[in-house]
Amino acid sequence: MSLIIGIIEYGIAGNTYSIQKALEAIHADFIIIRNAEDLNRADRYVLPGVGSFPDAMLELETRYGIENIKSAFEKKLVLGICLGMQILSKLGYEFGKTNGLSLINAEVKEIECSGKVPHMGFNTIDIIANNSLFKGIKESDVFYFMHSFEVVSYTEMIALTTYENHQFVSAVNKENFYGVQFHPEKSRDAGLQIFKNFIEL
Repeated sequence: MSLIIGIIEYGIAGNTYSIQKALEAIHADFIIIRNAEDLNRADRYVLPGVGSFPDAMLELETRYGIENIKSAFEKKLVLGICLGMQILSKLGYEFGKTNGLSLINAEVKEIECSGKVPHMGFNTIDIIANNSLFKGIKESDVFYFMHSFEVVSYTEMIALTTYENHQFVSAVNKENFYGVQFHPEKSRDAGLQIFKNFIEL
């Protein structure tokens, strides 16, 4: 019996359609999770995200209850994507200060660099820790980014990316929690490989 991937739907903050198409492309079994009761139906989770940190946390609280989300996540593998990675952190500083899920030791702050923000388009990643999430990924592979905020962490980093001489965290891992700042669902074959690796972890 194959694993069932649960895509967490949370209104305006979610971006489930592209992720559905990517999982279909690799013949993965998945469901869309829309309420707290659905959380128990999945073997592992993908937490997407497009929008703002406070809006995302409010949507999760309203739809699921934060403690229900954390309880489910603490038992199974989780992949946070873009904003979904950011809200795994302790705090976000977008439109004030907002508590995150506190599942990784990190904070989320606005990108400060000489380049145009948001950082948008394809870029490479520098893998700094041996991790099965990157199995088969080459140095030349590029991934799609679209973000104005970055995760600031010193302990859970597994990949970095450089944009206009500014280096930021592009992937994290702490125990069963994984996060990528880029969008694997928009990153062609390299992105599909990330999803395959997550399923095979």
